[in-house]
Order: sequence, then C-alpha cells, then structure tokens
Amino acid sequence: MKLSPIQLSTALLIPLERATGWIDAINAAMVEFGITTPAQQAAFIAQIGHESVALSRTSESFDYSIQGLTAQFGMRIGANAAVLGRQPGEKAVPLDRQARIANIVYAGRYGNGDAASGDGWRYRGGGLKQITFHDNYAACSAALGVNLLVAPQLLITDKMLAARSAGWFWLSIAGNSYVARGDFDGLSTRINGKGISADSLEARRTRWKACKKALGVV
Repeated sequence: MKLSPIQLSTALLIPLERATGWIDAINAAMVEFGITTPAQQAAFIAQIGHESVALSRTSESFDYSIQGLTAQFGMRIGANAAVLGRQPGEKAVPLDRQARIANIVYAGRYGNGDAASGDGWRYRGGGLKQITFHDNYAACSAALGVNLLVAPQLLITDKMLAARSAGWFWLSIAGNSYVARGDFDGLSTRINGKGISADSLEARRTRWKACKKALGVV
C-alpha cells in the first residue's frame, strides 16, 4: 500500500508539510524492503517515528543533562558526565562537547576505534532508524551500495538514504516476522536493545496505536 502525505501526517501526528517532504522516500523504502501490508507499514512507521522524533531528526543528539548522561550511559560516561553534560544556564550542550560524549560512550564498540579516533561521533545514530557504530554503517553500506564509512553524513542529509537505511535495518532483523506474530514489544526491544526503558516501550506503543488507526489496521 502506498501511503499518502495525509496518512503519514495523521499516523505520526506531524504537520502535513513535514509528511509531504518525507512521503516519497518512505514509500520507496517500504517497497524496496518488502514492507507492504498496512500492518507492516503501521509498525514500521511507528518505529521510525519514534527513532527520528516524528521525522524531525536524522542525527543522534547527545544534548543530555548531567543526570541524563549518567542515566543513559552509566559507567561508560562516568565522571565525565559532570563536565560534559548540560551545565546551568546552557540551553543545549555545544556540538563540540556532544562529539566528546559520543566518542567516549561509543569507543571500542562494534568496530569503532578508541575515543581519540572520533568514530563515536562519526558513526553516531544516523537516518530514520539511527544506524549506529562502524560495523553497522559498513553492513548498511554494502546493502545500499553507498560508502557510508567514507560519507556517514549522507544518512543525515539524504532523505532517500535515511529512509532506505531504516528499511534495510528492518529487513535485516526480519521486522515483518515480528508483525506477523503480533510481537510489537519484541520488535521494539530488538531495535532499541535489551536495556530499553519502560518509557520508550510505552511511547512506541502509543505511536503504533495512532499508526494503526491512520492505516486502518484492526
């Protein structure tokens, strides 16, 4: 089923202008990666809607308070949280400090180098699914035929690639199989990881409910 901008706008409760800007890329990605039934599309749209903050972000933010950094990354950030987190009077963490946070918490994981390598920031979450880490960028590159290791910013700036990367990830985890057995929470856990919070699960369920209603899924 090809979605209309109005359906996408209604599903994610976003302005029609934003939905119109994304509809072609999302429809093309769903066709390419076999996300074709209304039930599959409702679940896919709900998940990418959550990951991208209602299609408003294609790049992972590290704009955390000190407490938020500790809650999110624990020992990976450690005492650095007090220095790098959002300080009193700051509206947002400056990008240079966000980069330092990413380089620390994502160092030495899934193909990333150490903090000094810059890989944490280079391969931070990108695209509508927030593809993260060197190894996942490499796998996505191979699938999409684009060298994202050299040009990781394309997942942030290119809407077609941002959507295709989400479709590729969905296919790689057999997202349609979760839909077939009605396991939306399992799908959310597979996407976000075993440490997914109760708040994240509930937010995804809420989006899913709205998406099902917009797409006529019972």
